[in-house]
Amino acid sequence: MRHYLGETWHNESTMNILAVIVSLFLFVSSFLLFAYAFAVPEEFAAIVFFIGIMSASLSIAIPFNIMGHRER
Repeated sequence: MRHYLGETWHNESTMNILAVIVSLFLFVSSFLLFAYAFAVPEEFAAIVFFIGIMSASLSIAIPFNIMGHRER
């Protein structure tokens, strides 16, 4: 492992931990949005359910794009 000036070993691991925390929050909140879609007035139910689907999709896409694959 090479160490370059101004680069520390914990920058990448901090970003990975933050990405995991945000992804888990989005994934759990998508379940809440799915449940609340049946409790809101009917004109907003489809929007809330769609936001839940987008939240679940984003929670899966974040680790794939930010963390990537290991090359080392």
